[in-house]
Amino acid sequence: MTGQSEDIAALAKGGRTNVAGFVLRLGARIPFLFIAGHMYGAELVGRFAIAVVVVEFAALLATLGLKRGLAQALSSTQRPHNHVVFDALALATIASLLASAVLFAFPQAMYPNSAIGGLDRFFPLIILAPALSDVSLAALAYRHNVKASVTARAVIEPWTLSIFAFIFSFFTHKDGLVLAYVASMVAALTASIVPLIRSYGVPHGWSPHVGPLWQMTRANTPLAGADALEWGSRNVDRLILGTLFPPSVVGIYYMAQQVASLPQKLKTSFDPILGPVVTQSLARGDLAAIARQVRQVAFWIIAAQLALAITASIPREGVMATIGPQFVSGAAAMVFLLFAEVFASTGAVSESALVYMARHRNLLVSMTMLALQIALSFALILVLRAAGYGVTVQAAGAPVALMLVLLLTSFIKAWMLGRLLGSSVSPMRWPLVWAACAGALVGGAFALLPPGWRWAQVSIGVAATLAAYLFVIWRYAFGPEDRALFSKMPSAEEATIPNEGGFIR
Repeated sequence: MTGQSEDIAALAKGGRTNVAGFVLRLGARIPFLFIAGHMYGAELVGRFAIAVVVVEFAALLATLGLKRGLAQALSSTQRPHNHVVFDALALATIASLLASAVLFAFPQAMYPNSAIGGLDRFFPLIILAPALSDVSLAALAYRHNVKASVTARAVIEPWTLSIFAFIFSFFTHKDGLVLAYVASMVAALTASIVPLIRSYGVPHGWSPHVGPLWQMTRANTPLAGADALEWGSRNVDRLILGTLFPPSVVGIYYMAQQVASLPQKLKTSFDPILGPVVTQSLARGDLAAIARQVRQVAFWIIAAQLALAITASIPREGVMATIGPQFVSGAAAMVFLLFAEVFASTGAVSESALVYMARHRNLLVSMTMLALQIALSFALILVLRAAGYGVTVQAAGAPVALMLVLLLTSFIKAWMLGRLLGSSVSPMRWPLVWAACAGALVGGAFALLPPGWRWAQVSIGVAATLAAYLFVIWRYAFGPEDRALFSKMPSAEEATIPNEGGFIR
């Protein structure tokens, strides 16, 4: 088999298993959205959403780029691999404790628009769990054991969250979501550490190496920055809304964000397999192969995300109504966020190669785009407020800014990578447009049904829209390499999911 077909086969195999993992995660996400929406309400959900975004940002920083950088450290060391892994865990532990101390001292960072009480101040202590879980799963991914993630991320973590959110709603309504989140993170950490020890073993004779730890931190700074900036671009809108609106508005937006963020998992699902394939091609000096890999994966992701965006956007109010009637006003925000994910795909996949080939330039672009997003979000919200629109319309300024900036970011990063590789990395194919039009026409026909037929819009209409879209994609856009993605779909036991950390992302 040629190197080209081997690379595509590896990507297709990873994609097949990740599709099953994505379906498992989707099935686990829905109960939590329903429980949070119907049993806690918009105000408590919004308060929880702001606190979680701060805690998870701190946990991401505490990994110090090791989610991507640990593989490089393991591939270039002469020390026992379990010693290097425990160095990384020690580093993440120190950073997590520092972050926890800061937020414990300044809890207002987590609750900027509400009073602090109950267990609020102690919430940052959980930062250690997602940080160590991320590092553990990164170490397992280095040994191609991404299957271990399905237990921690797609089964134990989300189902623990849903079950405990339901249970705690009867005992401590105010702190129920926070306690459920803590339980889910502890459970996910346990499910990450156990396979890590089984794979790497106990590090006999290990002691922290201060010098290598510091070198690892310095080397991973651009990777940590890239991770933080990418994460920030998807979550800073929640922080902005938290400073300008009451928790109930943030809660409505958060639920729309959770529905729209599901397609993002399709991109991060490819990270465990795309990173090793890209680095192997770099080691061979095969730049054309990297361009081909980026084009292929980006096309797969865009094709899937566009399908989800169209099918959910047309019956948008019905989709949000299933979470709870008070969340229907977030339907427009959900649409903008769904298409933001479509526009972001090319840039996100290009970044998988840029973090190895031009990490500092990639970091500079990400920083600039995040600053632009923040400025544009404030500008749009304040302009809409000055024009006299209601708070729901004002809040829509944040997802519009995100959508526009992600589109611009994709153009810039795809152009940068194309220049480095000497070949275009654009995944666009005209049949994507044809398929989108076909799906929109079918979905639009169902959208014309009277309000009493909303059930048909959500059930029959979504299925018909998706069928029309997929027919055109399969018939006119998919070639032999694309169809390889579906040549042998895995079972649930074979499913894998992304090593991304944090269910609420």
